[in-house]
Amino acid sequence: MIWFRRLFVLSAALLSLAAAPAADPSLDAVLAHLDQASSTFKSLTADIRKMSHTDVVNVDDADSGTILVKRFKPHDTRIRIDLTNPRRQSVTIGEGKVQVFYPQTNEAQEVDLGKNRGVVDQFMLLGFGSNSAELRNAYSVTLGGADTINGEKTTRILLVPKDPEILARVKQCELWISDKGWTVQQKFHTGDGDYVLSTYSRMNINPSIADKELKLDLPKGVKFGKLK
Repeated sequence: MIWFRRLFVLSAALLSLAAAPAADPSLDAVLAHLDQASSTFKSLTADIRKMSHTDVVNVDDADSGTILVKRFKPHDTRIRIDLTNPRRQSVTIGEGKVQVFYPQTNEAQEVDLGKNRGVVDQFMLLGFGSNSAELRNAYSVTLGGADTINGEKTTRILLVPKDPEILARVKQCELWISDKGWTVQQKFHTGDGDYVLSTYSRMNINPSIADKELKLDLPKGVKFGKLK
């Protein structure tokens, strides 16, 4: 589905891991950091840079802006992304739907996730607030090694979906986890050399976010259609 690929490009997106208990002490340590961070996670604001790579034509399509994330309860995390450079668009994910607004053309698109809601919820777990038990329910996890992102020391972990429906859309995910347990970068490999890379900076953990900030305030006269 076209809208599903757009979801990777515009949202944080945004799954859970099915593997045997980690045998690698280094991987155990990373997942312990993840568990510690997830136990107190409620919300987040950050700057985001999203880059979509299309391998067949060797083209990188990048946007930057801000992201808001708020966990209301388990399996109810809502996200708003406002991209401002170079294109302007706002995206909300939550309450069973995805909405996209293009202010320059006063157009909006929406899709009801329906039976795909569970799949999207899984992808959102890969962003913020996930713990190792949730991850192990859906992925095989291996250690990728140490790396530095925006001057911060991180450890990269590799995730392969075990659900055939998810694996058909995403072949592998990479997460860069800081020593504090926060995901500072994600990479979704969608096949044929294509991928979507999201990098987060200026992260503010557990700020106060009003519910209305996670909704689109659409102007009068907006042209509405379904997201394909």
